[in-house]
Amino acid sequence: MKPAKSTKPLYRGLLVALFWIGVWQAASMLVGKPVLFASPLDTLKALLALVPRGDYWLAVAGSLGRIALGFGLALLLGLLTGVAAYRSSLMKTLLSPLLTLMKTVPVASFIILVLVWFGSKQLAVIVALLVVFPQIYFSTLSGLSSRDSELLELSRVFRVPARRVAWQVYRPALMPYLKGACASALGMSWKAGIAAEVIGTPLHSIGEQMYLSKVYMATAELFAWTLTVILLSLLFEKAVLWLMGRVG
Repeated sequence: MKPAKSTKPLYRGLLVALFWIGVWQAASMLVGKPVLFASPLDTLKALLALVPRGDYWLAVAGSLGRIALGFGLALLLGLLTGVAAYRSSLMKTLLSPLLTLMKTVPVASFIILVLVWFGSKQLAVIVALLVVFPQIYFSTLSGLSSRDSELLELSRVFRVPARRVAWQVYRPALMPYLKGACASALGMSWKAGIAAEVIGTPLHSIGEQMYLSKVYMATAELFAWTLTVILLSLLFEKAVLWLMGRVG
């Protein structure tokens, strides 16, 4: 009996995962020094040792809360300013230099400046916001600009209420752009947020634990924290895109 079509992507994903785990194991054996490059088994052992600890979950909750807050604020502000720029050419012109600055300045510069100005406690929140905001803003602007002109004209002729126009004309045009921007911005928010935590080392954060792992040369633990970040990022992305799918 042939496997059901629905299981084929699962098998393919499992094979791909096994392939890269094999590459990881081969690289570890080639290096031959666990202190420099931990093996998959050493990483798994370190992760299983971390999971029962309270400080593991405090760090996970702290980083997840900060990065989720930064992403949420960026999403809200990006939508609001994108709508404002779509409705007002003056607003679009005024925001243009700021958005260009945010797109071109290196993330490391943002991290250092925010650390100097605001300290380490909310560093990940602000850095995640700064990284994600331009992508949401530009996707909102592009999505609203792609609305169906004929439908918009018909709604004006028949005096359709503004709320209904927003939901039935602008929303379908906006959502594909917004989903695409969020898909790429979600990963960036985690990369930038964790990098900010490693530099600022705020209390109860994954970045702090990764920094301590580096200091004590606990490479397997460092890999375990990195694996934690990857899993959290994937779960967070799935959750956000699922919620957006419910809306759009």
